[in-house]
Amino acid sequence: MSRPEVSSGKRAAVIGSGFGGLAVAIRLQNAGFKTTLFEALDQPGGRATVHRERGYVFDAGPTVITAPHCLEELWSEAGRDMRDYVELLPVAPFYRLVWSDGDQFDYTGDASDMLRKVGERHPEDVAGYHRFVDYAKQVFEKGYEELAATPFLRFSDMLRVAPQLAKLRADRSVYSTVSRFVNDEHLRQALSFHTLLVGGNPFETSAIYTLIHYLERKWGVFYPRGGTSALVAALVKLFEELGGKLLLSTPVQRVRVLRNGRTVHRVQTARGEHDFDLVVSNADLHHTYSRLFPEEPAAAREARRIAGLSWSMSLFVLYFGTDNTYRERLAHHTVLFGPRYKGLLQEIFHGAQLPDDFSLYLHAPTVTDPSLAPEGCDSFYVLSPVPHLGQANLDWQALAPGYADRILGALEGLMPDLRKHVVLRRYRTPQHFRDELGAFQGSAFSCAPKLTQSAWFRPHNRDPHIPGLYLVGAGTHPGAGVPGVVNSAKATASVILEDFV
Repeated sequence: MSRPEVSSGKRAAVIGSGFGGLAVAIRLQNAGFKTTLFEALDQPGGRATVHRERGYVFDAGPTVITAPHCLEELWSEAGRDMRDYVELLPVAPFYRLVWSDGDQFDYTGDASDMLRKVGERHPEDVAGYHRFVDYAKQVFEKGYEELAATPFLRFSDMLRVAPQLAKLRADRSVYSTVSRFVNDEHLRQALSFHTLLVGGNPFETSAIYTLIHYLERKWGVFYPRGGTSALVAALVKLFEELGGKLLLSTPVQRVRVLRNGRTVHRVQTARGEHDFDLVVSNADLHHTYSRLFPEEPAAAREARRIAGLSWSMSLFVLYFGTDNTYRERLAHHTVLFGPRYKGLLQEIFHGAQLPDDFSLYLHAPTVTDPSLAPEGCDSFYVLSPVPHLGQANLDWQALAPGYADRILGALEGLMPDLRKHVVLRRYRTPQHFRDELGAFQGSAFSCAPKLTQSAWFRPHNRDPHIPGLYLVGAGTHPGAGVPGVVNSAKATASVILEDFV
């Protein structure tokens, strides 16, 4: 397959091998750059690493795969077929939603099924749900199909789309927008919780994110056979087949920008120094500017500015394996709503203490792929959104064991006698996100997806002050989530090719 002509010998460094880093590395290598991917951990994937123990397989991070076309494109542009590398299994229902009063709702992509369920729940909301889907489609066509992979580098880029965003009332929150269409409170929660999957508070996140509803309906929800790490391994295989170089256990210590006629980025690691024509950072935003470019005054200024942004919540993630199976009782993805919605979210995003109650996301991969646990057993992870460390600097080492017990107790409503059958458990706290993944304040999804932190207002795909520095991943446009970071790679790669081809 033909590819753009890149000047001979151009070298690109990509720092961090999360989905965004892998995707941009593949695009650059396929375009003719000599690309080296630096990863601090001992395995690729960033937040999407894997833990294997005693036959149990635990995805560390992303488990909801949507918009598979943006992944397939990485292979097709390299003249290959993703299906030869990894299999994506459809998940149905998309989510099972469970409330503390015993109410349940299986959320699917089937239009007639959803209409029937809405009608059974609250007949007066059927017409409103129809209108909501039409609205979500309009937002999807503008916010995703037109803008997701379009870099916003100039304020004029924002002005160009402002009238359309204003017409769609992107200034409203997801929850307030949903509430204009439906009245049933549980249905309002069912149509607004998605923002939590990208680190946003439904009461603050721009209504543009209602597009997720239509995106899932259009393309479905998937899970890779073998776990999310199988998708990571497939991306690594493609990158290396194209000639890319992956260096694991190689954290970048600093980057010096040399300006001697042409810009050179000297990347320093414990293995030595390497010179590159450009650097793409998939590392945490604040880490990139505060740690990686210590000699750049512009980096110090940007680090101070970024520190003042609104950041997404953190997570407490509990991984556990059971010596029996619950898969006949469960959906692959289950959201358990606590007794409070708005009040709990207020405390998670703005409180200084750990809330007394919680809402949970339960991932049960053996429902779809039984090979991820020993025969007759199940592997799980459950996450609880919690305040980041900048809000509530809690002693998680002391809190974690008891918090994990409370979560397992809460799950016993779905999984009888669960605590008697847990034979393996591990957890990750906000301190892990901060200390092991370099996440500012332990934030799990980078800066929050508010309207005032979106598109041009979000840190740009190309840094405006440090020549040859580009960003990819959750902290830049368009934002978090697998489609978000993979589209950020497409946007960033397009800017690089404009600069170097």
